Amino acid sequence: MARGRLRIYLGAAPGVGKTVAMLDEGHRRLDRGTDVVVGLVETHERAHTKALIDGLEVVPRARLTHRGTTLEEMDLDGLLARAPRVALVDELAHTNAPGSRHEKRWQDIDELLDAGIDVISTVNVQHLESLNDVVTSITGVVQRETVPDAVVRAADQIELVDMSPEALRRRMAHGNVYAPEKVDAALANYFRVGNLSALRELALLWLADRVDEGLETYRADHGIDASWPTRERVVVAISGAAEGETLLRRGARIAARGAGGELLAVHVVRSDGLTGPTLPDLVAQRRLTDELGGTFHTVTGDDLAEAVLDFARGVNASQVVIGSSRRPRWRTLLSPSTTEEVITESGDIDVHVVTHKLAAGRGWRAPRAGLPRRRKLLGYGLGVVGPFVLTEVLAGLPEDPDLPLTVPLFLLLSVLTALLGGMGPALLGAVASSLFLNWFFTPPTGGLTISEPENAVALAVFVLVAAAVAWVVDRSARRADRALRAQAESASLAELSHTLLGSTDQMALLLQQALDMFGADAAAVVRRPDAHHRMEVVSATDPSLTLEDLRAPGLPREEADEDHELVLVGATVPAGRQRLLAAFAAHAGAILQRRSLQASAGEAAVLARDNSARTALLSAVSHDLRTPLAGIKAAIGSLRSTEVTFSPEDEAELEAAIEDSADRLEVLIGNLLDMSRLQAGALVANPRTVDLGEVVPGVVAAVAEPERVVWDLGADARTVVADAGLLDRVLGNVVENALRHQQPPWRVRVATSRLGDRVQIRVCDTGPGVPEAARDRIFLPFQRYGDAPAGDGVGLGLAVARGLAEAMGGSVSAEDTPGGGLTVVVELPVAEGA
Repeated sequence: MARGRLRIYLGAAPGVGKTVAMLDEGHRRLDRGTDVVVGLVETHERAHTKALIDGLEVVPRARLTHRGTTLEEMDLDGLLARAPRVALVDELAHTNAPGSRHEKRWQDIDELLDAGIDVISTVNVQHLESLNDVVTSITGVVQRETVPDAVVRAADQIELVDMSPEALRRRMAHGNVYAPEKVDAALANYFRVGNLSALRELALLWLADRVDEGLETYRADHGIDASWPTRERVVVAISGAAEGETLLRRGARIAARGAGGELLAVHVVRSDGLTGPTLPDLVAQRRLTDELGGTFHTVTGDDLAEAVLDFARGVNASQVVIGSSRRPRWRTLLSPSTTEEVITESGDIDVHVVTHKLAAGRGWRAPRAGLPRRRKLLGYGLGVVGPFVLTEVLAGLPEDPDLPLTVPLFLLLSVLTALLGGMGPALLGAVASSLFLNWFFTPPTGGLTISEPENAVALAVFVLVAAAVAWVVDRSARRADRALRAQAESASLAELSHTLLGSTDQMALLLQQALDMFGADAAAVVRRPDAHHRMEVVSATDPSLTLEDLRAPGLPREEADEDHELVLVGATVPAGRQRLLAAFAAHAGAILQRRSLQASAGEAAVLARDNSARTALLSAVSHDLRTPLAGIKAAIGSLRSTEVTFSPEDEAELEAAIEDSADRLEVLIGNLLDMSRLQAGALVANPRTVDLGEVVPGVVAAVAEPERVVWDLGADARTVVADAGLLDRVLGNVVENALRHQQPPWRVRVATSRLGDRVQIRVCDTGPGVPEAARDRIFLPFQRYGDAPAGDGVGLGLAVARGLAEAMGGSVSAEDTPGGGLTVVVELPVAEGA
């Protein structure tokens, strides 16, 4: 059986018309003779949506019972038995009621698709898993129901139901989305114009990426290599040299000219890994790419032009930005530059050639490595002395040797000279050997005249062969030296990175590694002086280093970032190792940046926490504290009124109301003060031996409804080490919290038991309970969970209880009550001798 097809209507926010679009599509297919049924549609009491269900067959919902409550969900089995051609199933991200076959509705839909049933569904962008945190940061509302992006992306068709923020707000104001009593709050909070605009942009961008994926799949399936410039993708080819910043900024300006433009920087690394830019330059250009909103990519290839164009075609780029060639004109006559090759082979991709201050100049070149100096000196010695010695040996032979013997011997001497000393000694030796051959062994001897043309050709070939061999040897020696240096650098950097990851003091370790690597006496990271700061030592291996020591001329130093530099004392860094020093400096810059980010993050977290607490406190003061104050004021106003005469019973009731409101006010203010003391670290506990047989009855008697609390103390769990006053507050808050969630006639139960050297005080209710994932959150300040009455507290009770318990050396945690509900466990140390 073929799998069914899934069609999804995607919306930016509730009320844009997803369900209406789904029902319209159902009617359209029904009119064409397709078997269409409604599996589940959430009308949210909207008259227009209800009217659209008329004329469509509806599969009755299944009824499930959970904790005495009857819930309705889609009847999956009934829908499978009905087996329609098309099923309309609303709200893809919905979480099913406990007892359902699947946890999520999208899993029900997947089973329908497996059965060959086409499904049309709906989802809002805030329910997509990848965007959940973004939506939360925009709206301030945490979406509990999410659907994996892969489920939505796998749909055969996704259609955006779009509406401008202004139109959606008008629709809400007319009562077409929410009930009239909810409209004002919704417009002032979630449905603000800014929120809706951001959500709309998220939906459009997410869907654009989905369309882009489809286009790439189509091009790959049909073998289409040509660029289809559906959006401006600008590829900037950078070498890591100084002109890279100019190229990136120009590319960013080009990409910004059209909506949805993308900037992609590509750096080509040769497969041999022997040449490349300095690491700090490349790091700086990668950082600049991120700041410009682009992405940085590294590819490998020996043909730079081909690698750049292959990458551009692979990402479906429309334009390539490349710098003007830095090669001299005479070299371009011998072979085309990379820029010219890109232009020639670009095809339908536009190429922008950007001039810069290094154009047609001498570009970056790797340090010229070569043979050791000792070998070169020996090579020069062999090139000068060797021809004399060989001539003397040949002159001492009984018969004069002919050219067929002498030429190979002198050629062998030139090759040996090249192998020993490289290009310079080889050329010197080849010229000297040719002169000796001509003077002593080429007729007529005793002069530089050559009588036979073939002898002249032989000598010319001799010089060319010697030069070629010398060039090959010299080039191989240089490449081998570069390879060894690159291997040493890679091993050093790999070891450095590995060690830094496991170190707590990364800067000290990096400086110590620099000492070992460069053989320095000391190393330091210093802040360069500017208009706001003096020069100062940030970190150093030798605490006795002074600023005068670090200012000494000639010290190896390398820029770590805009404000700092790495300085070595007592070391000489050759040109070949300058790149490695730059890598160490770049590591130092990264460590400094990380420190700065950590400090900023810490400050931001403190500010956010303080701001959140301040906001919650203001909310509590403005709302929750107002309720008991209003009750007190109303009761006193009634008692003082001269217009009404109250009976003694009425007066007693008003006085009781005043007392009750005052008690509530006292509890609220007490919790606020306790939380302030806990957050300020000003709370001091005085633990001593406390008898729970005295504390627990007193706590129960002081709660609002003591008759709804039963308690039982274990014989071996009566004495604990605690501060009696603080323990009274802890248990009072916990019991009051349980009473708020416990429905009559059921009672809250308080029991104690001993577990090793700890006593557990368990406060059990059989209310709605709290999911395991949310249990830690109920102990946060200003948090209320579930359906607790809004006026009964500011959400500080459990937070204060945990803080006070921890101050006494105890703990407060939450777990399930067997059979349903929540049990809060207060754990305290057992008193000695108990």
